[in-house]
Amino acid sequence: MNITERKIVYNGKKYKLSQLTVQDGDKSYQRERFEPGKAVGALVFDTQKQRYLMVKQFRVGSESDLIEVPAGMLDQEGESPEQAMRREIEEELGYTVDHIEPISTYYPSAGASAEQISLFYAEVSQQTSDGGGVDEGEKITTIEFTKEELSTTKFEDGKAIIAVQWLRLRNQ
Repeated sequence: MNITERKIVYNGKKYKLSQLTVQDGDKSYQRERFEPGKAVGALVFDTQKQRYLMVKQFRVGSESDLIEVPAGMLDQEGESPEQAMRREIEEELGYTVDHIEPISTYYPSAGASAEQISLFYAEVSQQTSDGGGVDEGEKITTIEFTKEELSTTKFEDGKAIIAVQWLRLRNQ
């Protein structure tokens, strides 16, 4: 199978929708693909407080507030996933990153979405600003968890679920 044609059918402020022609031998199929871009997220540990830091904010996809790992888009020219994650931690939590390491890069829903997420583990120790986000409409609250609280909390955000499972596996 290969893609023989790409046509952008919607190009919005943050996202695109494309129509692709997929060739499979002598048959071809039309498929739509949601293209939000590349994103980053991180499980953040404050080494001074000995707490994991997550964020709570309204998400239009769920139409509710979600508790999730700090995250954002690679939306600055030439920015690496690690640089974007460091920027997002400063914007959302107000911390400078002391240490960062990759967990995984994955497609959360490859059947119809081209989104790719790079997930990290980061350590911080000193808050340098209030955080809370910088984009229009962002009202981000920091939520602190002990390791025990983190392991017993039910998360609905995929990035948070993967990060917490990674932590559980790493500490066994």
